[in-house]
Amino acid sequence: MSEEQKNADEALADEWAATLEEQGAVADSVAAAEVGAEAAEFQELRPDSGVGSGDVKIDAILDVPITVAMEIGRARINIRNLLQLNQGSVVELDRLAGEPMDVLVNGTLIAQGEVVVVNEKFGIRLTEIVSPADRVKKLSG
Repeated sequence: MSEEQKNADEALADEWAATLEEQGAVADSVAAAEVGAEAAEFQELRPDSGVGSGDVKIDAILDVPITVAMEIGRARINIRNLLQLNQGSVVELDRLAGEPMDVLVNGTLIAQGEVVVVNEKFGIRLTEIVSPADRVKKLSG
């Protein structure tokens, strides 16, 4: 794409943005005039207002149920093969032996870990926690 074409595209984009902004302002004022309302004014949030600060109380959400799943791997098979499975059948998963398991909370990957046995029960030892920034990247990517 030539420099002239890029400049023309940018000018067109700027023109569209200005038109859409103008339309939004006109629509807002028309809607307010139709119902005799005024635009709402909101207080600015401050760091010391309790919202978003370090001393936010999370007690209100501590009892909210969530689904936690530990995933060893996945397999994609057709229904014919699914119906032929019986006791002793082996389904090949998409992971290698020794690879970390995924820990999913409500379907979102939050950590990875390894299988452990504690008091004759299976468990998972977390080896890596997925950062919030990485979770956002996976959602948008």
